[in-house]
Amino acid sequence: MEKHRCGWCAGDELYEAYHDLEWGVPVKDDDTLFEFLILETFQAGLSWITILKKRENFRKAFDHFDYKKIAKYEQKKKDALLQDAGIIRNKLKVNATVTNAQAFMEVQKEFGSFSKYIWGFVDGKPIKNKFKNYKDAPANTELSDALSKDLKKRGFKFVGSTVVYAHMQATGMVNDHEVSCFRYNEV
Repeated sequence: MEKHRCGWCAGDELYEAYHDLEWGVPVKDDDTLFEFLILETFQAGLSWITILKKRENFRKAFDHFDYKKIAKYEQKKKDALLQDAGIIRNKLKVNATVTNAQAFMEVQKEFGSFSKYIWGFVDGKPIKNKFKNYKDAPANTELSDALSKDLKKRGFKFVGSTVVYAHMQATGMVNDHEVSCFRYNEV
């Protein structure tokens, strides 16, 4: 029997695999939270499928999203990244990735983990929405506005409210699976 999935991923194997295995699954691991933060940063202004197709290239180019290494990137490494056709070659986003790695570690120092910090915005539990159609999900909310504002205050870049809400969806802070989707009650 065919599984019903959210409409946004239907018909593309890569999208469907991402949807079925990752999207909306609560993530409490700092390494994975950082990876999604960086991928969402690069996604700003582009489609998510573009990022998914380049994900392995990003992983290689950015030392498997090791924020401790990324925080120490010097200009030579940033210049090399801007020559890497396997990723999105955007100078502002590459620079933001380094800045965000540094800010990420500052949050870890203050809160013990980035996970404790970010999940504190939802009291440690996913918000379960009830959308019949994925198109009804908002691009941002008051909560993503507040989180975005706080991240910016802490020095993060490319973390506008829409990017932050997409991060919240991807990491399961909000469950925006369609109510008829087979993953809705699983995550």
